[in-house]
Amino acid sequence: MTGPGAHQEADPPREPGERPASLAREIADAVEGLTHLWSSASRQASLRLSQHQLRALGILRSAPGLNLTALAEAMDITLPTASRLCDRLAAAGLLERVPRPGKRRELQLSLTVYGRQMWDEVVSHRSRALADVVARMGSSEREALARGLRAFLAARHGTSRVTDRP
Repeated sequence: MTGPGAHQEADPPREPGERPASLAREIADAVEGLTHLWSSASRQASLRLSQHQLRALGILRSAPGLNLTALAEAMDITLPTASRLCDRLAAAGLLERVPRPGKRRELQLSLTVYGRQMWDEVVSHRSRALADVVARMGSSEREALARGLRAFLAARHGTSRVTDRP
């Protein structure tokens, strides 16, 4: 008898749709592990930030000058929640609000120098933690992972199939 959570891959799929569902469960487990690794690495930064705060920093790092509405939409949060989030980031010295040229009432959101440094520090910790795990994999496993991730992203974005390139 098998206990809850036991992996039963030895049984072949009984229906055509079963294998994708089984693989989806494996991916969900891997994502959970990656999320834990990601969060743990983020907490090693000199300033501890929530996942929402980190996500806002990442969005503003890649798209400086967004207004509050655009940030809220990018994060899929309400405008009041985004406003409070920006208040906290500004109070920590990570974010600045600057009037948009030609539109006095609209504010642009940008990371401060300190905000960019914090984001870069978090990215560095995350990259090292991920590299440590990937380094423990064999080269063929790393190549298979890279191919699988490219195929996943292509399928998610509806682009053409990815070839087996190195």
